Amino acid sequence: MHLNDLLAEKHMSKYRLAKESGVPQTTIADICSGKAHIEKCSAETIFRIAKTLNVSMESLISQEIHINSPESRNSFEVFKSNVCHFVKDKGDMSFIIEVLATNEVRSLYERKWYPEAFYLLAMVDYLSRENNVPICTNYNDIRSQRLQEIIYPASALLADAAMKTDKHCKECLKKAIPEFLNFNIVESEIRNVC
Repeated sequence: MHLNDLLAEKHMSKYRLAKESGVPQTTIADICSGKAHIEKCSAETIFRIAKTLNVSMESLISQEIHINSPESRNSFEVFKSNVCHFVKDKGDMSFIIEVLATNEVRSLYERKWYPEAFYLLAMVDYLSRENNVPICTNYNDIRSQRLQEIIYPASALLADAAMKTDKHCKECLKKAIPEFLNFNIVESEIRNVC
């Protein structure tokens, strides 16, 4: 298993990984034994393990999923939810630092996962503005891009389809956060996650 290989390479025991990462030892043991799949773990668990092992989150799960396979790509709604939960769990500044340090925006963009790359960059830009932090200029080339079609929240699309109207999408568009709308992504609430 990949995690077992990393532990051997880093000369680290499962117990030490659990202690240093804050991930329960049973979770580490389940991942190593194959009882649990690391790609199904929460973003926070993957982040903690990756940080402790000094590897990227992507490299930690890359052997478990085929990165270029469309089947391994979560829905955009799941991706958005994971990002919002990560912001909630880590806080604005830790989120910004982690995303910039791992260069995840560029990685997603180079994989041509444009909605995900744009959403992540929009989140960094929005949180930077909200916290009076200068915008990272490393992604100015990506900032000049946008999706060809607007992506609305799935809930608004479903409500409009059920009611045979466009009322919900229009309401979401009026409330959209500018940093997301720059990429043709309609997002109005990033903090209201359970």
